[in-house]
Amino acid sequence: MNITPVTLASDDFIAVSNANKTKETEGTSSFDTIFNAAVDMYKEADSLQKAAEEAEISFALGYTDSIHDLALAQQKANISLQYTVKVTNAVVSAYKELMNMQI
Repeated sequence: MNITPVTLASDDFIAVSNANKTKETEGTSSFDTIFNAAVDMYKEADSLQKAAEEAEISFALGYTDSIHDLALAQQKANISLQYTVKVTNAVVSAYKELMNMQI
């Protein structure tokens, strides 16, 4: 049985907070860093969803009989999706608040 490490959700927050602290260095701005962290978050959520789907198909076709691996893949995908949606909602909320500010 293979156990793959799961990245911590706080890693994305650390990347965002570090991006705010740094100035433009080596041609990358803090916006680029934040944007790339967001894109990576979506890619990771997508890959976990695909892995869960592959585990479901594999189990349904009888290639594997481990219900534990199937449940684990589904739970990882579910948590990743929930996290991505919450972060997205927070960013959209912050954007709306900034747009409503009067200068």
